Amino acid sequence: MDLNLKSKVALVCAASEGLGKAAALELAKEGSKVAICSRNKEKLLLAKQEIVNKTGAVVETFEADLSVHQDIKELHADVEKKLGEIEVLVNNVGGPPPGTFENLSDEDWQIAINLTMMSALRMSHLVLPKMKEKKWGRIINISSVSVKTPVRNLFLSNSIRLGVLGWAKALSDEVGKDGITVNTVCPGSTRTNRITTLFSVTAKETGQTLKEIEKISAQSIPMRRIGEPQELAALIAFLASERASYMTGLAIQVDGGSARGYF
Repeated sequence: MDLNLKSKVALVCAASEGLGKAAALELAKEGSKVAICSRNKEKLLLAKQEIVNKTGAVVETFEADLSVHQDIKELHADVEKKLGEIEVLVNNVGGPPPGTFENLSDEDWQIAINLTMMSALRMSHLVLPKMKEKKWGRIINISSVSVKTPVRNLFLSNSIRLGVLGWAKALSDEVGKDGITVNTVCPGSTRTNRITTLFSVTAKETGQTLKEIEKISAQSIPMRRIGEPQELAALIAFLASERASYMTGLAIQVDGGSARGYF
């Protein structure tokens, strides 16, 4: 299937590893010119080399801290200078840390809001003017299945990601007439460093091994396994394409059926 993404300029945030890197790789396979950013220069260069080796695509790396507004402004300017106007934006950051409500401070909430929500708002605000001029654009947010079904011990993620979802839905209404789609993908348990960290916390609490925790976790998933990053990346590439031109304002889970509601 030709997704008509050849030579499109795509920026994938927090793409030095995990779901971001998988999304960047999938877009590169479709022929997009891909910009990836992270705070970790060494991991960025390794990710770039892997993507280039597998696809031969044009890939540029950019160091940026998405919790810093000035870094976001500079990232946008640098990507445009090196690759051109951003046509596909994949908003992504590392998930907020786990914690119970009673153990979270005001500072914890402020940090999580600034990184998880404000980074998406700020980045999208910068790319929208050029997308409107072209009458074409894709904004895709990587979120979590926690917006469909709250996850135990993830108060920050359960709360703030819903705020991003509400913003994305409202934005899709506002920019639909300009040929711009805004969608959110919601991964469930997926094999990344993030899930390993969460499993490690549970293992420490229970005295079980990581393999035991993964096996127990998989039992609550209808497909009885943990997801792979490329399975989410495939959806992201599709939503970025012309094939998904009439899909907007959606929050689509890729979770093996674990969310227990229809909406």
